[in-house]
Amino acid sequence: MKATPTARPTKAELAAAHGATIPDVIAPDLDVLFCGINPGLYSGYTGHHFARPGNRFWPALHRSGWTPRQLRPDEQHLLPEWGMGITNIVARATARADELTAEELRAGGDALRERLEHYRPRLLAVLGVTAYRQAFGRPKAQIGPQTDRIGPPPVWVLPNPSGLNASWPVDAIAEELIRVRRQCKGDDA
Repeated sequence: MKATPTARPTKAELAAAHGATIPDVIAPDLDVLFCGINPGLYSGYTGHHFARPGNRFWPALHRSGWTPRQLRPDEQHLLPEWGMGITNIVARATARADELTAEELRAGGDALRERLEHYRPRLLAVLGVTAYRQAFGRPKAQIGPQTDRIGPPPVWVLPNPSGLNASWPVDAIAEELIRVRRQCKGDDA
C-alpha cells in the first residue's frame, strides 16, 4: 500500500490499512531503538512509521539534534546511518492504540525482547507510557529512564508523539529526546 509522500489517503484506503504491518527499521548495535505502540492507519497505508501529518516524532527528533534536518516518514531508511532504528510493540495497524488488547501488548513485549537480544541496541526508547505499563507489567512506570530492563539495553520511556497526545507539545518531546541522546552519546552530545 505504499504511497507517495504527498498522497492523501481516502477513508476507504485508511480502512483498508487496518491490520497492515510495517517492516522494522533496524540494524545491529544501534545507539537507540525507538519503539512505538503500533502503527496507525495512516502509517499502515504509507508503509512508514509515524507517517500521519501532525505526528510529532519527526519534528521532535530533529529539534533534539538526532538528525541534521527534519526527515519525512519516507526517509526512515536513513535512521540507521545516525545510529537509530524503529520498531513497534504490536505490528498491526489500528485506528487507535486502545484497540489493542492487553494480551497483544504482552505478546508484543515478548517479541520485542527477542529483537533486543538479537540486535542489541545501546538503549530502547519506548514511545508511550501507557502501552509500556501494559506490555511489560510496569503499572507505575513514568516518562524517563527506567530502573528495570526488558532485554539487554537500558530502557527510556518517552511520551507518545501522536497528535492525540496533546499534553506533550513537540518541544517537550524534543527535550526528552535530548535527554535520551545525552544518555546514548554522552553529556556533551
